[in-house]
Amino acid sequence: MGVPGGHPNRHPNGRPEAVLWDMDGTLVDTEPYWIATEYALAHRYGGRWSDADALALVGNDLLESGRYIREHMGIDLTPEQIVEELLDGVVERVREEVPWRPGARELLADLAAQGVPCALVTMSWTRFVEPILEHLPDGTFSCIVTGDQVTRGKPHPEPYLTAAERLGVDARDCVAIEDSDTGASSAAAAGCLVLCVPNHVEIQSGPRRVFVESLEGMTLETLPSLVTAR
Repeated sequence: MGVPGGHPNRHPNGRPEAVLWDMDGTLVDTEPYWIATEYALAHRYGGRWSDADALALVGNDLLESGRYIREHMGIDLTPEQIVEELLDGVVERVREEVPWRPGARELLADLAAQGVPCALVTMSWTRFVEPILEHLPDGTFSCIVTGDQVTRGKPHPEPYLTAAERLGVDARDCVAIEDSDTGASSAAAAGCLVLCVPNHVEIQSGPRRVFVESLEGMTLETLPSLVTAR
């Protein structure tokens, strides 16, 4: 699966072939859940942690985060054990309440109504994604790519290339929606136009990146102007 070269996005009349969604911080604001669970993990095992450490993990592959936590938190667990404990804590919080991002579900509904396929491209693992999808209509996402389904996570382009391949479209004809620089780098490297909606961390400007403050009021009709603006 090769990485596309410097070809421009090719959206006829600005309409994308598909929209590829990040999840954490973009569709749902679960970053506070992850951070709270990380602090709880540090407390449980006598480790050290900080807000700077927590924000350094936003958008990362979970096993990479597990390695970072093992080193920086200073706890004697494997990265795999760390990930499983984090997932236990965050899934429990999500089952109590799903913290949707403003405008996200409305944009998903509009895209579905107008026949634009969507994919979910997240570095979270399948068992964390499932309780969130339970709150969306069946078929909202035509395909789902999770961190435990890819060899190389974000910022590598593999997750977005995988989603485009499963949808049968070219990544260069897709719009990706991201809230982190790690995710935006992954999507841009795959060839997508990236709609950047910064949340907890800063996103650097760069090629194939368009910035908005919120998804509130966003519809398929507003995407052509974003594509033109690039």
